[in-house]
Amino acid sequence: MPFHAAARERDRRLDPMMQRLIDHLPMLAEHNTPALLRAVGCDREDLQDMLAELRMLDPKPGLAFDTSPVETVVPDVFVRAEPDGSWQIELNSDILPKVLVNRSYYATVSKKTRDAGEKTFLTDCLATANWLTKSLDQRAQTITKVAAEIVRQQDGFLTHGVAYLKPMTLKMVAEAIDMHESTVSRVTAQKYMATPRGLYEMKYFFTTAIASADGGGDHSAEAVRHRIKQLIDAEPPGAILSDDTIAEMLRKEQGMDVARRTVAKYREGMNIPSSVIRRRQKKELAQAS
Repeated sequence: MPFHAAARERDRRLDPMMQRLIDHLPMLAEHNTPALLRAVGCDREDLQDMLAELRMLDPKPGLAFDTSPVETVVPDVFVRAEPDGSWQIELNSDILPKVLVNRSYYATVSKKTRDAGEKTFLTDCLATANWLTKSLDQRAQTITKVAAEIVRQQDGFLTHGVAYLKPMTLKMVAEAIDMHESTVSRVTAQKYMATPRGLYEMKYFFTTAIASADGGGDHSAEAVRHRIKQLIDAEPPGAILSDDTIAEMLRKEQGMDVARRTVAKYREGMNIPSSVIRRRQKKELAQAS
């Protein structure tokens, strides 16, 4: 079909009924079907047909003109399990900067130099090169040291999963390895760690503490988010969990002292709709099946 003909065909789809549907998309997002049918002025069959047309559209048409290459995340550190239960930490040598100082060339040039200014210049260049190689080596050692401490503190996560992720701050790691907190922050920024459980940004392991309801050890915020998602994923269509109910379940079953507003904040952060919308979603799925 010629381009102009295809454009005219697309334009014809935007009839008054379709326009009313587009004007009331928030109702669609809330799965408030009865209100949406009244606002659009159509029956369920017409609504399904229009939704099918909307799903055929490209929500990001500009991507067709994007020619930039996809950048793959490359790990900076590899963490591997050893047979004895310990962990091996290894830097990814492929991405480390490589600087070599050719001392033979320096010696050759120095022998042929008579001018004092030139000798001083060569000495300064050698000192700068030595400083650079030493700095790069020290940086690599710092990354390894920080990664090893993260692995030590998060052994439970690496062994058993997200539910065992411990609360950990930059300060805790900095004090353990006798470094400044800002150094740890700098070293972990935009650095990735490949573990048996997947590829994670180092910042992922730093999470705030949620108090325990039974006086035991604190829980990490990430572990709480993980448990909230598990509870919602497992809820039956006829018993959708409210934020209050989830907070109570976390307190009684997991010992996590979490307020309702915290549950709501974490749920919204994971793009999980409210219990009202989830109830409508599951009701529609049940009707469709």
